[in-house]
Amino acid sequence: MTAPDYISAIKAAARRIEPYIRRTPILRVAAGEIGLDIPLTLKLECLQHTGSFKPRGAFNRLLSNEVPASGVLAASGGNHGVAVAYAARRLGHSAEIYVPEIASPVKIDRLRAYGADVRVTGRNYAEALVASEERVAETGALVVHAYDQPEAVAGQGTVAREFEAEAGEFDTVLVAVGGGGLIGGIAAWYGGRTRVIAVEPVLAPTLHAARGAGEPVDVEVSGIAADALGARRIGEIANAIAADHVEDVVLVEDADIRRAQRLLWEEFRILAEPAGATALSALLAGAYRPAADERVGLLVCGANTDPASVMDD
Repeated sequence: MTAPDYISAIKAAARRIEPYIRRTPILRVAAGEIGLDIPLTLKLECLQHTGSFKPRGAFNRLLSNEVPASGVLAASGGNHGVAVAYAARRLGHSAEIYVPEIASPVKIDRLRAYGADVRVTGRNYAEALVASEERVAETGALVVHAYDQPEAVAGQGTVAREFEAEAGEFDTVLVAVGGGGLIGGIAAWYGGRTRVIAVEPVLAPTLHAARGAGEPVDVEVSGIAADALGARRIGEIANAIAADHVEDVVLVEDADIRRAQRLLWEEFRILAEPAGATALSALLAGAYRPAADERVGLLVCGANTDPASVMDD
């Protein structure tokens, strides 16, 4: 699909998934309130069902396709799998989820609570994905990819449509990047009308590496956000959209991400996992420096973490 096709796809996805998702709130932060010279608007997608934006894409995939008797199957670092398990349960399907050994115990517990058949295998998401692909060949289950399917990208793009409807137009929106489904959908919705800045951990630079190489390439991934932002390479769909509609990719250190987590908790009592705090960390660390009159929005995209890791760190 081209970006204009995605506008229609995102609108259709919004209508399709509306009965199943929350319209998450925004938080307006005044200039100077958290040490930044500009006002800031946060989209609290961490309050979405299952604690991340992922149900948007999961529901759009399931509702757009016939699900066989063998159910649905996904590989995930955690959040996507939890969303698929939740969507499958709501719609009456079975779910089998492959997660890597680095997956957060909090996320694995949530998967099991939603009734999924959880398979822990592989050191990282890429290895879990390979195992899941072998299993699909045996079962014929509907594959729900974490980020590189049109339905996933369109579903995640509904975040931007909702954000714009609630908060108006921005000059810039900052988005954390893993495999790229979220930034692909957001960038496709804005289509160049708003500057989109990708934020990645230094230890998981998938889109940054793709830009340097001129195409998606494998990278080594590690660090505190690897369970959510630890895709080995950027998705083909997201990379194509980003080439036209993502202005820049900035990198942040794990210490910057941890600082943003603490600030969200201490100032607003918002619990964010590392991936959920990554976009904010770019502003706090100066990796992205907005102009004095720039209207900036960002997503707090996930909350699935052990509260003690933020409160007691």
